[in-house]
Amino acid sequence: MADHACTIDETPPEAALPRPAPSTAATPALSPPRSPAFPCNTVSPQSAGPAPGIAVAAAPSGRRPARKLVRGKWLKHDMPRERLIEKGAGALSDTEMIVLVLGAGLPGHDVFDVARTLLDRFGSLRAMLDASYADFDGLRGIGPAKKAQLLAIMEMARRSLVDKLRERSLMNSPEAVQDYLRLRIGGSPHEVFMSLFLDARHRLIHCDESARGTLTRMAVYPREIVRRALSLNAASLIVAHNHPSGAVQPSASDCRLTHTLRDALALIDVQLIDHLVISADRTYSFARAGWP
Repeated sequence: MADHACTIDETPPEAALPRPAPSTAATPALSPPRSPAFPCNTVSPQSAGPAPGIAVAAAPSGRRPARKLVRGKWLKHDMPRERLIEKGAGALSDTEMIVLVLGAGLPGHDVFDVARTLLDRFGSLRAMLDASYADFDGLRGIGPAKKAQLLAIMEMARRSLVDKLRERSLMNSPEAVQDYLRLRIGGSPHEVFMSLFLDARHRLIHCDESARGTLTRMAVYPREIVRRALSLNAASLIVAHNHPSGAVQPSASDCRLTHTLRDALALIDVQLIDHLVISADRTYSFARAGWP
């Protein structure tokens, strides 16, 4: 039994009775006797409250330990938002990042299940960045508002990288160029040809998607790229395309296109700085390989 601090009334029972009043014509009624004090060892631990005559010491103050919540719920310190605030965004998994973007699932759909479904559909966050509105069709828990929200976040990431490219000389930042291109086309399921037009100080003027093809074939027209370089008053150019297969070794047609484009740009005094072949995690550089 737990100890309690008690105060016991030591007054004998007979002393609790009121003393007789001075003699008058009427005899006053006696006050009811005071209830005797209870000893400490008679207090039941199941009592709703302390018995009369007992003063119970207050329990020591302090923070209540965290309770385990019901099955299927997350403890507060395990939620993505709290983990991001405490440890930074780098501590979150891909699923948790998607959960934060979605905010909440549609009624009847757990947001964590929706996030995992998205990753299963696209395979990675990088592949999601190249998704279109229609690519999210058929996913339960992703309505029009969530589709628009995801596409807006992805476009913000791309534009942020483009802004960084405009602030520096791309000749001194080849890694930044490759990171942007991997983000833009590295996870695309079809071939895409990109042209980065630069000024005389090798800063980005504009980035174009010059051609889009199928899984294995794409038609690129050097004359259109030359015309675009003239209209933008570009001094130099970096071109790139992806291989959805994941292999970055250039094909014979890639080499022919590179030589044709390089010679055509030279006629208008525009330098082709590099042609990059991009996959999700690798890059081949024609300039670094000696322009084969």
